[in-house]
Amino acid sequence: MTSGKEMAIDLSQPTMVTSDKTAREIFEEVRANPARARFGFGEKLAIINVDPQKSYTRPDLFPKTSYITDPRQMEHINEISMAARAKGLPVVWTHVAYMENAADAGVWGTRTDTPDSLQNIKYDSERHAFDDRVTIDRSVDAVYTKRMPSAFFETPLQSFLTWHKVDTLVITGGSTSGCVRATAVDSLSHGYRTIVPIECVADKHESYHFANLTDLLIKYADVVPVSEVHDAIAGYKA
Repeated sequence: MTSGKEMAIDLSQPTMVTSDKTAREIFEEVRANPARARFGFGEKLAIINVDPQKSYTRPDLFPKTSYITDPRQMEHINEISMAARAKGLPVVWTHVAYMENAADAGVWGTRTDTPDSLQNIKYDSERHAFDDRVTIDRSVDAVYTKRMPSAFFETPLQSFLTWHKVDTLVITGGSTSGCVRATAVDSLSHGYRTIVPIECVADKHESYHFANLTDLLIKYADVVPVSEVHDAIAGYKA
């Protein structure tokens, strides 16, 4: 029996929404909603470039693990990193690698053991190396090797951001559904305004990419054109 405005719902039936739309179409529909509230940019941002390393960015070298979504991704990453650096804003780069015997790879890294598996990205190997197209200023940029999806996990990132009084993270790199997502969720969990510039992230498959951009946009981050990041950086005083 129901009362007032309560409705009788059959709890034995699924209520999950289904759709014939593609993941890209759903993302564009959600993105176009003018009522969606934003986190926005705060007082000070940092650029977090997640794993732009050859294992993931060079399909000519590593076709099973690499991906290109926007052919200008590395250019966009360089441009916002350079702009932030010029304003004295922190720039961080991460890449993943493991010991020769994979003793530090854990459950995640050792799930599979093929030449293309995570555990076979060895320290100082070509797969560990950053893409030649990215421009890193090692005199001022922070560079961390990580072993798990999130850039926060067992790295100095949190203390680095605290020292620099950062309240906003701009997250780039790949994959959208993997390490970018993990870092974005952790970013919000640590209390940061979280920004994901669309042109600066990539994934292996369109469905993974846009489904995760949709989820990030709805719950965890502002997913915006990279031009908005440029505008925000331009507004900071050096």
